[in-house]
Amino acid sequence: MQKKLKMVEAVMFFNEHGVCREMLLPEFEAVLDGVVGLPDLADQQVRLAYVLISPRLAVRAAVFFHLDFDEDGAADPNWNIPLRQLSERAGPGADLGAGPIRLVCRSQCSVPWHQMHLWDPEPQDLLSLRDAVRRNQLGLLSEEEGVATAGGLTPSLPATRSQEMAANARALPGKDWSDEQRRKTARLIKRQRLHIRDLNRYQEEALGRLKQAAERQAGALQAEVQQLREQLHRQQALNASLEAQRQALSESLARAEAEVARLIAEQRRERGVQADEQLRTEQTLQNRVGELETELAARTERERQGQEEILRLQHEHAQLAARGVEQALERLAGLGLTFVVYHPGAGHLTIPLQDIARYQENPMAYAAGKCSVSEERYRQWLDHFQQPLCEAELPGGRRCALPIDRVDSPQRFVAGESNCCSRHRSGSRLRNAC
Repeated sequence: MQKKLKMVEAVMFFNEHGVCREMLLPEFEAVLDGVVGLPDLADQQVRLAYVLISPRLAVRAAVFFHLDFDEDGAADPNWNIPLRQLSERAGPGADLGAGPIRLVCRSQCSVPWHQMHLWDPEPQDLLSLRDAVRRNQLGLLSEEEGVATAGGLTPSLPATRSQEMAANARALPGKDWSDEQRRKTARLIKRQRLHIRDLNRYQEEALGRLKQAAERQAGALQAEVQQLREQLHRQQALNASLEAQRQALSESLARAEAEVARLIAEQRRERGVQADEQLRTEQTLQNRVGELETELAARTERERQGQEEILRLQHEHAQLAARGVEQALERLAGLGLTFVVYHPGAGHLTIPLQDIARYQENPMAYAAGKCSVSEERYRQWLDHFQQPLCEAELPGGRRCALPIDRVDSPQRFVAGESNCCSRHRSGSRLRNAC
């Protein structure tokens, strides 16, 4: 009994002449997840179409969308359009030979916020899509092939050869993975991307709350600083008043001393009072002068204490300003807020409050310490991890740039070995020299 064939999901690439490249959906997902790059599409925005193909090689649904590629030919990591869900809720479109297809494009989309990532096909684009599916360059098994073989007719291509071509078309360059392995890898990468997106959203929310708390704390500190400034102004006004009183008292004392001297001289001249009376008068005046001098000294002491109070308030103001942000962070840490960062090789790191200053000073050295390697070795491993190519320098001054296996752990990375191909590793060079 012949096995019933199923619908096949594929992705078609368009240029100005029509369909220029075809791949099955698992291969396209590998491109999205960065497993495979397309250097020939570097720094371009490409028109694509998600296509649902029936066992009779007929287009049943199509979603026309854009995808950006960076200067290295890698797909935009933020691209996330639910192609399958959009095709299932699509409206009717043109008839490409098997009845109206389900069509999703910029002018016909059930989800408004996805319209900006879609494009409207021209009639020749729909015909090019229909012809590409009929040419079957993907090597899909169709019901026509099964019927011809069952009826004893000789097909144009043996079934085993067709299956081999389909497998070769689906195989990724330089990889020996099965479709199931690629699907599992793609699903795992998608889950990780979603997890990272959730962590980033949580971090943004935490930073927002931290910013709000810091703003509230800054407002409280500003109010406290304003209050201290008002106290300082009042104290300065009091000191000015005391200084005016001191000057007035000094002037009064000077006038009193002059008046005493005048009175003594007049008494000596006019009355000729006795010496003891003069002595008592002078003693009384001297006592009064002493009292005035004591009062002046007390006022001077109060002025000195006022100056010391001003200096103390200024010092407290400086201390409050310095402790402001630190107290805000300590209060947030007391509320259970944690600071989480992600570094390749080290994973997600929870930074204690006492390590925040050290982390801000050199995040790379902090991550290297968590991986138990030096900062230089961590930087060399990070360059290798992000672009696993041979770094050996050729005689012409160029790099070898041959793809090599990625070392996932900084501890297992050895410069000159892990970042070089087998021909340029240090051990190989020594053996060749011998």
